[in-house]
Amino acid sequence: MGGGAGCDEDSFTLGGHTFHSRFILGSGKYSLELIDAAVRYAEAELVTVAVRRANTKEKENILDYVPKNVILLPNTSGARTAEEAVRIAHLAKALGCGDFVKIEIMRDSKYLLPDNNETIRATEILAKEGFVVLPYMYPDLYAARALVDAGAAAVMPLAAPIGSNKGLATKEFLQILIDEIDLPIIVDAGIGKPSEACAAMEMGAAAIMANTALATAGDVPLMASAFRDAIRAGRKAYLSGLGRVLRRGAAASDPLTGFLHD
Repeated sequence: MGGGAGCDEDSFTLGGHTFHSRFILGSGKYSLELIDAAVRYAEAELVTVAVRRANTKEKENILDYVPKNVILLPNTSGARTAEEAVRIAHLAKALGCGDFVKIEIMRDSKYLLPDNNETIRATEILAKEGFVVLPYMYPDLYAARALVDAGAAAVMPLAAPIGSNKGLATKEFLQILIDEIDLPIIVDAGIGKPSEACAAMEMGAAAIMANTALATAGDVPLMASAFRDAIRAGRKAYLSGLGRVLRRGAAASDPLTGFLHD
């Protein structure tokens, strides 16, 4: 790559759209400051929005805060079955949110873990209808393969429970998906620090979705820029080919031959 000069031109494609930023703003804790910081400082080009929470006040609409050049990714937050998720996706499209949809189906209100089986069903239905489907899922290889077969445009496994900021709790399983699934792997939920986002990118993730890590930071714009830089660094490290790791012993960086015998 000529000393890494090509990284700034690195991009990935979803649903016919090319994205140069690998940071995606998740839904949940929204404010004008958060959206502005994510777009301005983290350079987000894809922003999720929960359809059921789009209108937060009588005269306020989250969609009004999202710049026109940013792609909306409506999600099906609140759905407990595939049928409910499909209805929400249709509603989002009718509201003008486009063909992108993030499938979120959770029947457990305590841990908010996604229901992989219902997610697969919803993905198959919506993909056949022409939606660009990005399913949120628990990192299970068999479920990920089923999502590929169902027509998903990417797979979005969780790193840790939603909103927990616990980081890469499922790291080993994320690596299996990155290694085995021939679709972009977007690490979603649980990333709490820029260093964790960097580590996920070093593993080969295509992108990172975060919300709580930014929304609960003391300085939201500064944290947004930190995520941008960390994701870029991790991607560059992955593209460069990480150096080998010794399982035992050590290796001198300078030759010691002769020195020890003087």
